Amino acid sequence: MIELRVNGVRHELSVDPRVTLLDALREHLDLAGTKKGCDQGQCGACTVRVDGRRVLACLMLACQAAGGEVTTVEGLAGPDGGLHPVQAAFVKHDGFQCGYCTPGQIMSAVACIREGNAGSDADIREFMSGNICRCGAYPNIVAAVREAAREEADHAAL
Repeated sequence: MIELRVNGVRHELSVDPRVTLLDALREHLDLAGTKKGCDQGQCGACTVRVDGRRVLACLMLACQAAGGEVTTVEGLAGPDGGLHPVQAAFVKHDGFQCGYCTPGQIMSAVACIREGNAGSDADIREFMSGNICRCGAYPNIVAAVREAAREEADHAAL
């Protein structure tokens, strides 16, 4: 039995010790926003945050996240259900095409901004390079991250 705190909600799961965080989220908690892409940590589709740190859920065992705070793309929305600024920027800038990579891209973008790595387009591209978009929406993703970072900086200055 492990205890996971996901998006602010405590869950007790009886899972095999070999179950990845990705499979625990998708198959045991029905949180399908986190995508299963390569299952080898190379595409970034499964990106979530654990204790505020960006991780690849396909490479982390669920038991490794026990006792920590896991945030998935579903947990980014505001208490009123409104979109997170990064989610809104992705919509505005069409930072997705097929949408499969979008949850992982958004989770990485939030980390990119929070960790101060969105100072330039080159910085954004470098920090986001672990997230693959097969559709090639990279210019739109960079524009979305740039806008969300600017908005967060403007909000912090108030």
